[in-house]
Amino acid sequence: MVEETVPFWKTKKLEEMNDEEWESLCDGCARCCQIKLEDVDDGEIYYTQLVCRLLDLDNCQCTEYETRSKLVPTCVSMKAKDVRSIKWMPDTCAYRLLAEGKDLPEWHPLISKDKYSVIDANISVRGNVIPEYKVPEDEWEYYVTDKHE
Repeated sequence: MVEETVPFWKTKKLEEMNDEEWESLCDGCARCCQIKLEDVDDGEIYYTQLVCRLLDLDNCQCTEYETRSKLVPTCVSMKAKDVRSIKWMPDTCAYRLLAEGKDLPEWHPLISKDKYSVIDANISVRGNVIPEYKVPEDEWEYYVTDKHE
């Protein structure tokens, strides 16, 4: 008989996870790398088709992950203590889901055991975004795709 082990994300709070566990929660969708605009009048957050200049568009990974916050000061390094206060996090984000007491979706690589399942499930930004440097900042509003709910 094979003994089943309970996955770490079901037994630990976000704050209790080690670095390896924490990093493995990221599904690689790169939605957090999308440029988001905030309406100054009502505070609403809007996603755009634009992504950070550091994003590799083919594999949806940061090309400068270790130094991203220095290179892009507005980049948020996700920490357990911050998850509940970041209001723009995608509703598919594992950090957000676990903070809300929900489970990981079936397409999450930790569940599917396939690092491309997030792409196959059409959750990733792959093929749907433009690097921010290709569009003048005063035109970013024309690339709004969605209001964050």
